[in-house]
Formats: sequence, C-alpha cells, structure tokens
Amino acid sequence: MTNIKYKKNYRKLVRYVNTHFPVLMAILRYRKLFKKKLNLKNPQNLNEKILWLSLFSDTSLWSVCADKYAVREYVKEKGLERILVNLYGKWDRAEDIEWGILPNSFVMKTNNGCGTVLLVRDKTQLNITDITNTLNRWLNKTIGLETTESHYKSIKPCIIAEELLEDTKQVNISSSLIDYKFWCFNGKVDSIWTYTNRNSRGAEKAVFDKNWNYHPEVSIFNSSYKEQTVLTPRPDCLDDMIKIAEILSSPFPVVRCDLYVVNGLPYFGELTFTSHGGTIDSITQAELLRMGQIIDLSGVKRIR
Repeated sequence: MTNIKYKKNYRKLVRYVNTHFPVLMAILRYRKLFKKKLNLKNPQNLNEKILWLSLFSDTSLWSVCADKYAVREYVKEKGLERILVNLYGKWDRAEDIEWGILPNSFVMKTNNGCGTVLLVRDKTQLNITDITNTLNRWLNKTIGLETTESHYKSIKPCIIAEELLEDTKQVNISSSLIDYKFWCFNGKVDSIWTYTNRNSRGAEKAVFDKNWNYHPEVSIFNSSYKEQTVLTPRPDCLDDMIKIAEILSSPFPVVRCDLYVVNGLPYFGELTFTSHGGTIDSITQAELLRMGQIIDLSGVKRIR
C-alpha cells in the first residue's frame, strides 16, 4: 500500500510540475535520460529542437494533426484522400459504439493515445463489457502531462473504428503490418525507420536513407528494439510514399509521417511531432545531432 501511495503521489507531483513548469520538467526528463544538460537557448540535436518547438512555438496545428480523427480532414485538404484507411465510425463514449454496423474484423483506437489500439479479427469473440471498460479507461487517460506534450491537451478524446489492414505479401518478412516512419525536416524526407514483427514487448527496427541504403550504425538496439532478422525490402511505391510524406510535412520544421503498404498501395498511419516525448534514445548521439542540424528554426516565431 505504501508503494502504491508513493507512486500516486509521485505522478501527481510530476503532473503538477509539468503543468506549471513545463520547461523545468523537460530539463529534468532530459538530464535523467541522457545525463547532460538540455540546450534550449541554442538547440542543436533532434531531441532539443523537438522540445524547443513543443515548449515555445505555436502547436495549434500539431493538435489537429496528432488527432487520429481530425487529421483525416487535413489529409483530404492536402489532396490525399486516397491514402486514408476506411473509417467505420466515431464515438465519444464506449457505451455509444454501434457494434452492429461494424464488420467482423476492424481496428478500434482512441484518437489521442499511443498504443491504445485494439486489433479485432473476429467480432464474435469479443467481450463487449471488458472492451467497453478498456476504452473508457483510455478515454479518461490524461495524455502528455508527464512528457511536455501540451498539444494533446487540445484534443477532445474519442473512439474510432477503421478497416483492419493486412497484406499477405508481407507475412514472410513480418508477423505484423510493416510500419514505415518517414522523418521529415522542413518538408523533405531525411530518413525512413521501419518496424517489423511488432508485439507487446517491442519490435524489430531498421533505418534507411531515401535511397533505401541500410544504416545499422545509427541505431541503438536493445530488448525493445532489436535489429531486423529480415531487412524490410524497398517498397515498390517508395517514390509515391516520399511524395506523400513531403506533402503532409510541408508546414512543419520537423514531423514523423507514418505510412503502411497494402497490396502495393500506401496508406496513412499518423503524424507524430514529439516522438518519445522528445527524448528519443534508440539512435546514436551523432545521428541525433546530424538530424537536428538539418532542422531550420530560423523562421519559427517564438510565442511563449
């Protein structure tokens, strides 16, 4: 009981500091992980520039694009409706879900969470009571208060159901749908991280440049992110995916655009502005610095 009470009080303290002193929270988190000072006066590496933007710039469009429901309109406005996954429904409460309109397989997720996703392959096997409780718990989670990601505060939580994407061509490469993460700086793709064989414990990872050259030297592999046993092959639609990522990233100094490929066609995943809360530790310090040097903040107005 004492340990549980301590953890609750610790979380309350963290949330209080992050709400009222977000710069201090960012400094403390950065020092704890990297054992060095966070440079916000003259940010240099990828993490520093992500944190500077999240703390001091206008992130109102981030809130729209990080919302997995609202971002659909943004994608349409960019002329890319073709890459949107079919939407089956949107609900503000789990009790309002119209289970009868849903097909036998689908994906259900909250619009503002990370990892708050249910892959349903057989609706008849669902325990509706358990899932309703899980979804309501996700809806009530406060996102971003412990990681200096204030743009999540403006997102009204909801539940969405989308088509379950599956590609039989990928089964010999990955047990899960391959996740292609395009890192974009100033509207241009810099590198692509791919994740395969994803499960609750982590995934296998590979980093490629735009020409699909593999760069294992920039990754830090661990128990959560292991080196891929079978390297992700170059997708046939890579050129199209790069164009898509650059169109969607055009307003932002830095954003990660996640895409999927099914039957040779690209599909939209999400846009992420504060990957790992601005404390990415799965690549080397040299790579973090290289990526950060590309990001141009000279045209960004400081508003806080």
